[in-house]
Amino acid sequence: MRRFTKILAPLATFAVALLSSAAAFASDAAPDVTKGYLGIGAALAIGLAAFGGGLGQGRAAASALDGIARNPQASGKIFVPMIVALALIESLVIYGLLIAFNLAGKI
Repeated sequence: MRRFTKILAPLATFAVALLSSAAAFASDAAPDVTKGYLGIGAALAIGLAAFGGGLGQGRAAASALDGIARNPQASGKIFVPMIVALALIESLVIYGLLIAFNLAGKI
């Protein structure tokens, strides 16, 4: 029961603060909520792209270095495909950046 109240109290406080803030910022004009969604979309685009790109590059580099450590004579055959793979992963992150800039320009 104590664990339940430890979780419920901050959650209830957050819900009350979230629901009561709408009245504080109320105005006569209808708000344009699509701009907020575009901002969230831009943040998610670059955030997820950078997170996924970082994970992918880390795994690719770790696997390549593991392969080179196991067989040092194959370093020439492993190094070039690893660099190509890292460039392709980074290009996907740049696409996410372009999408974020495109969405941010519409705000």
